[in-house]
Amino acid sequence: MTADLVMAETAIAVAQPEEDLLEIAVRDHARMVYRIAYCVLRNSAEAEDAVQEVFLRAVRYEKKLAGVRDRKAWLAQIAWRVAVERRKHVTQDAARNEEPGNNLPSTDDAADRVLLEKERGEFLQQLIAGLPDQLRDPLVLSALEELSPREIGTMLGISEAAVRSRAFRARQILRERMVARMGARK
Repeated sequence: MTADLVMAETAIAVAQPEEDLLEIAVRDHARMVYRIAYCVLRNSAEAEDAVQEVFLRAVRYEKKLAGVRDRKAWLAQIAWRVAVERRKHVTQDAARNEEPGNNLPSTDDAADRVLLEKERGEFLQQLIAGLPDQLRDPLVLSALEELSPREIGTMLGISEAAVRSRAFRARQILRERMVARMGARK
């Protein structure tokens, strides 16, 4: 972000009342917040709930919002934390409430296609979940296109170089595991 852009954004923020800052943040970044939440939770209803929680937290810290230089990174960091917290709760709740037959696929598609897509998705999620947190988090966030390595680094408290390196290493590991798995099937 250039210095002129930062100064212009700051001037706009000072000129507008504080209640408008939150409205602007919601309008400009709600989609990004949803994508982060969905990426972590893999459930649209849970992601929507997480988005609401993110903006509720932003309301609580509204005074802090006026002093934030990079609102996008600030909201992304909140979204990441909320989604990770929700993922822990959703996983615990699912383990308690799991009953056979609750997750039957739709009869709209052919059964073999539904099964194949489900297996692929589960396989990829297992591979990603099997990565260490320090590699998984930068990979997941970098896949969202809207977050730069600098923003991810700010969120996770690491350097841009570390973000790039970890995401690269995570992709390598995923590739190796996929090749190994495909070779084992033949």
